[in-house]
Amino acid sequence: MKHIEVETRDGVGVLTIARPQRFNSLDVETAQDLRAAALQLARDEAVRCVILQGQPGAFCSGADLKYIRDGGSVVDLGYLVKDKPHGQGYGRVFKQILEYLHSTISEIRRAGKPFLAAVDGMAAAGGFGLAMCCDLVYASERASFEWAYCKTGLSGAESTTFLLPRLLGLRQALELVLLNPRLDAWRAKELGLVTDVFPTEELFGKVMATALALANGPTAAWAAGKALLNRAAGMDRLDFHLDQELQALVRSADSPEFARGLDEFFARKPPRDARPRETSPSPAAAATEER
Repeated sequence: MKHIEVETRDGVGVLTIARPQRFNSLDVETAQDLRAAALQLARDEAVRCVILQGQPGAFCSGADLKYIRDGGSVVDLGYLVKDKPHGQGYGRVFKQILEYLHSTISEIRRAGKPFLAAVDGMAAAGGFGLAMCCDLVYASERASFEWAYCKTGLSGAESTTFLLPRLLGLRQALELVLLNPRLDAWRAKELGLVTDVFPTEELFGKVMATALALANGPTAAWAAGKALLNRAAGMDRLDFHLDQELQALVRSADSPEFARGLDEFFARKPPRDARPRETSPSPAAAATEER
């Protein structure tokens, strides 16, 4: 796998998105490999807990907008070319990436073992959704979380519109969607999006210690508990909702509004939702620019 690294340590699987030159964003190949790795770890009975992380400095910034702008790859998108000629619209490129990413998210939620996100740096758009779908979320002091879709005129996907109302309640979920604040790690913990925050240099060690404890615990009982909580939270509707997210995002990605937003994004113009952004006081370092 070119940009996905997998290793196991004493019953703990570690899945790392390794594409730092693109802020650990996902093109089709990386999304496909992420799905394969998550599936492997979720179904390997010797793996009793999984850590999901990005290479240090960025967790994941979602779909790679440069890859999207460039029209993707004819090889990657061959089965979609019949539906829409290459170079016309952006929805088909998003569709291919999101089909793999949505499948990954669904697999994480169904897995009969804990998935822990270790977020160092930014988790934006699809990266935000990927972190939120994990069972426990740990952040470094320099981590940041941002919904971000509105920056380019997208509707939201990768489980964010499903999970945020359940994690935050409807009112605060709407605040994240409509006002798009960038949350530092401490504010994300205050809202209940993050389990705990650690100094950056201690993050992986702390998360690994928790993962080892879980791997050596009553994993069958925890798997049953996770399944019951999933049912209570309505997670049986997740796959249906992911399909609705995919359809809505493809439509928005094919719109003139997204085309304008993409041009503005790469021209480094102020985003259309520009406004002073506030986060709670914290020692968190300023996040790197998205993508």
